[in-house]
Amino acid sequence: MRFHRLAQAAALAAFLSASASSHAGVDLIAVGALGGTTDLSGLSGVLESGLRADVLGGIGSGLAWAGGDTFLVLPDRGPNATSYLGGSVVDNTTSFIPRFHTVTLNLTASASGGLPYTLTPTLKATTLLYSPTPLSYGTTAGLPSGAPTQNTAGKHYFTGRSDGFATGNSLTPSNARFDPEALRVSRDGRSVFLSDEYGPYIYQFNRATGERIKTFTLPTHLAAPNQNAQGALEISGNSSGRVANKGMEGLAISPDGKTLVGFMQSPLAQDGGDGGRANRIVTVDVETGETHEYAYDNVIGGKAYNSSEILALNNHQFLVLERDGKGQGDGSSAKVKQVWAVDVAGAQDVSGLSGANALLALAPNKTLFLDIAAALKGFGVPDTEIPAKLEGLSFGEDIVENGVTKHTLYIANDNDFVPGVAGSSRFYVFAFTDAELADKGLSFTQQSIATVPEPESFALVGAGLAVMVWVRRRR
Repeated sequence: MRFHRLAQAAALAAFLSASASSHAGVDLIAVGALGGTTDLSGLSGVLESGLRADVLGGIGSGLAWAGGDTFLVLPDRGPNATSYLGGSVVDNTTSFIPRFHTVTLNLTASASGGLPYTLTPTLKATTLLYSPTPLSYGTTAGLPSGAPTQNTAGKHYFTGRSDGFATGNSLTPSNARFDPEALRVSRDGRSVFLSDEYGPYIYQFNRATGERIKTFTLPTHLAAPNQNAQGALEISGNSSGRVANKGMEGLAISPDGKTLVGFMQSPLAQDGGDGGRANRIVTVDVETGETHEYAYDNVIGGKAYNSSEILALNNHQFLVLERDGKGQGDGSSAKVKQVWAVDVAGAQDVSGLSGANALLALAPNKTLFLDIAAALKGFGVPDTEIPAKLEGLSFGEDIVENGVTKHTLYIANDNDFVPGVAGSSRFYVFAFTDAELADKGLSFTQQSIATVPEPESFALVGAGLAVMVWVRRRR
């Protein structure tokens, strides 16, 4: 990050002074970045666009605490910012195998100067995601088969390529295409829940192996009835269901591990579509699969913004990350990057309702929890260097300062696999107290996660693979 040093120093002094005197805000305490260009999947060869199959990037699409200083980070469907011959028919998506990474985010007190803590990210493991039953892959003319060459009997890998779907609506669980955007760790620590945009889907995977072990059945009105490999055509071909590339962007889990809480990135087509203001929060009982839905008004200052993540403060209060698409990666200046709090206790279920007016009439009030852009600019970060896509949101371990316990909030960015344009994979850490929550009518319950073996002892799928991915012919 290229901070303006003099402005940074002056702004930091003012920022720390204000923080020490007010004790009424959510404070920025650390910033860290994960370097490197390749992951630990063991994959070799290149994707259709020429990028390596083990390319590391986009890891801030999802962020989940796994206990201690261990976190899981999530890239989405993979690279599609680089065009390639014939790729336009699949929106330049590739046969990137969806995966999550295990990282440690080591937070230590700084010796002197700058922010009070130092954050050191380290990549520990990569886990590829697969189904034990066959999936439907793409067979688009002019492109190779969408079936990964790594597939074996009983191990069928998911893919980021947009043509990997069967007939039927977009909730079909045999679809190979998978665009994961959020993840959470189960209470026992041995599985992970992921939500995606293509379905939308919520799947449960074995954390150690990457095997899909459960599919949650979501309401049909969330589905796009007519699927298409091109997002624009899929949008124009449907008047109901999730908008292409605006599916279930966020996922929370209740502190007791019994309820998943999915969040649509934009309103469904029947609720106003992309640019509308009536989003849906979908709760899912982990044991029974029973669902409920609640409305969320994503308007800030008179304008509707898409939502990137949801995180459980407790069983009924949630933090929601809303943002514009401006900042580093977009070639512009970041304006709106904010975290809002919403309480669904007593809110009416809107599962049977349709249309923006009906939903908004029942949307609970929300409260500003954190203005991320303002906090970073207060530290001296130019608004052109604030990531355009801040998408990952997670709590971490508590810290204690002068006998006062503070909770930590981690925020990560999705750099779309183009670090030269969108910058490095970064993590921002904020701290807040129970008293500061109480001032906003909020309370916090930390998620309980059982201890599991260290990542190195997991039987990680992909470790040691030396299989060539399809290599595009040079023409």
